[in-house]
Amino acid sequence: MTTTAAVPEFCLPGLVRNAVQSLATVVEHEPMAKGTWRMRLACPEIARQILPGQFFMIRMPGRSDPLLGRPFALYDVYGTEPEGIDFGYVVVGKMTSLFGSLKPGDRVELWGPLGNGFPAPPRGHLVIVAGGIGQTPFLAVIREALRRRTYGQPARSLQHVPDRITLCYGVRSREYLAGVDEFRNEGIDVRIATDDGSVGNHGFVTDLLKQLIAEPVPPAAVYCCGPEPMMHAVSKVTMAANVPCWLSLETPMACGFGACFSCVTKVRQDDGSWDYRRVCVEGPVFPASQIVFD
Repeated sequence: MTTTAAVPEFCLPGLVRNAVQSLATVVEHEPMAKGTWRMRLACPEIARQILPGQFFMIRMPGRSDPLLGRPFALYDVYGTEPEGIDFGYVVVGKMTSLFGSLKPGDRVELWGPLGNGFPAPPRGHLVIVAGGIGQTPFLAVIREALRRRTYGQPARSLQHVPDRITLCYGVRSREYLAGVDEFRNEGIDVRIATDDGSVGNHGFVTDLLKQLIAEPVPPAAVYCCGPEPMMHAVSKVTMAANVPCWLSLETPMACGFGACFSCVTKVRQDDGSWDYRRVCVEGPVFPASQIVFD
């Protein structure tokens, strides 16, 4: 049986509560789509605590290039206890290219859970908008909203079950769709948009969102993650329709726990001015109305 390595756990420096650091063992490593993979890690101490929308930092042990870890969002936990976590990634740089050599039994350095996660789902119609690899935070969101899994320690209690959940998922073409069957297996409405029209709606994922907002009963809330231009467009659409929206930012990070200030974003204040906030600590999830896009 694969287990996590016996590494002492410790709290990360002052700015992050409950986060731990350990060596995690690779349990599975499978392709999801073109250039996209799912990795399963045995790390029960993190899996028991993590909430949908939170993230963790990963680095390759014993390497100085790259020296720093990279952030990855929770896809879901596995096992009844649970035993560990799944995450998805796209091969885009040195760290994710190195992931290609990992096989079951190998270990990575892992620390988390980090960040704030998504708010508890509302009653009514929850619309999820994802672009590229931005669908990965939402499998856990959906399973929690439908009461099929609980998350956190102690498990957080939810007041409402959404009447309806719709995932609007946009990618370049059919071959980049990742995890669609897992979402459909949850019984939600999945709508696809592709840039080339190879499957689903030929156009932007925001076209699907506009169709839902135009329905007689608009969405109760929108959760969104993906490329910044897409999130900016979603923010404009939801704000114009007065629909509450939360964005999970994909800002590059160096430390993951607020010490380096490399992941700051502009956040609107109550008086109309703006100030910087650290995405790794105050985020990664922010109300769309607060984000100042350049």
